[in-house]
Amino acid sequence: MSPHRNVTIIGSGPAGLTAALYAARANLKPLLIEGHEAGGQLMLTTMVENFPGFRDGIMGPELMAEMRAQAERFGAEIEQGNVTKVDLSRRPFKLEVNDRIHYTETLIIATGASARLLGLPAERALLGHGVSTCATCDGFFFRGKPIAVVGGGDSALEEATFLTRFASKVTLIHRRDRLRGSKIMQDKAFENPKIEFAWNCEVEQILDIGQGVVTGVVLRDLVTEEKTTLPVEGVFVAIGHTPNTKIFEGQLAMDANGYLITHQGTRTSVPGVFAAGDVQDRLYRQAITAAGTGCMAAIDAEHHLEHTPMDVNDTENLPGVTVNNAERV
Repeated sequence: MSPHRNVTIIGSGPAGLTAALYAARANLKPLLIEGHEAGGQLMLTTMVENFPGFRDGIMGPELMAEMRAQAERFGAEIEQGNVTKVDLSRRPFKLEVNDRIHYTETLIIATGASARLLGLPAERALLGHGVSTCATCDGFFFRGKPIAVVGGGDSALEEATFLTRFASKVTLIHRRDRLRGSKIMQDKAFENPKIEFAWNCEVEQILDIGQGVVTGVVLRDLVTEEKTTLPVEGVFVAIGHTPNTKIFEGQLAMDANGYLITHQGTRTSVPGVFAAGDVQDRLYRQAITAAGTGCMAAIDAEHHLEHTPMDVNDTENLPGVTVNNAERV
């Protein structure tokens, strides 16, 4: 077992590390558990040019390393591992991490959301080198270039429309002969002269790993089985995101897509449990908005600790806990 904590944070992307920084500066001695993908989605990003304070841009992994070092400087403890089970039915909350048990008075969930990918061999190899899952993050890099967007829902239509600000041409690739998105988004796409459509098509291959950049995609017509090569310099995969909330099912309120529902800032349906970043944000999904909600979650957790007395009965037999007028350690 590990000591009882005031604050434990799950997830080490911009939301989790910002929460750790603020909680550490509040002298709450937070523990941050990294999760499967340490650093989050920015570890798969090359140049980040829209994070305030870096006028010349900064590489995604470098930004996360700086945020991590800053949190550690103020006393945040970071542990490698993945939370496999939680019990939020009573305080202190119980977390299972590998072969260790953690107890915590408050919990900040910053586990993020994973972009759904096509599952092609070149996809991950070329992430940040022509393959992207975020138009607002990476669209600027494709000024004057032909690009493709994969998908047929509102997300794909929104990304395709946004990308016409930069690209010379946007080809929307969809497996069916009609779109799934809302009529207003469809109308905008159909009326945009820069958007073309590849109907009933599936991306079979992304070119070219050998060159280290995207040069085109191989399309398979699902009706005729004919294969064609579409020359593009960027591929935006817009087939949705999956919030990393499976271990909280049945314990926290979620929407129909699995995103945690928050109210009054970052509060979830369980008092003392807070959510920040993409795990509760299906709209913006930006590093800066994730960091902002991480700050909010840490402040919300601090206020909760200040106004919620520790129940002496809940601390019996827990390691690392001493009770002195309901004082936390």
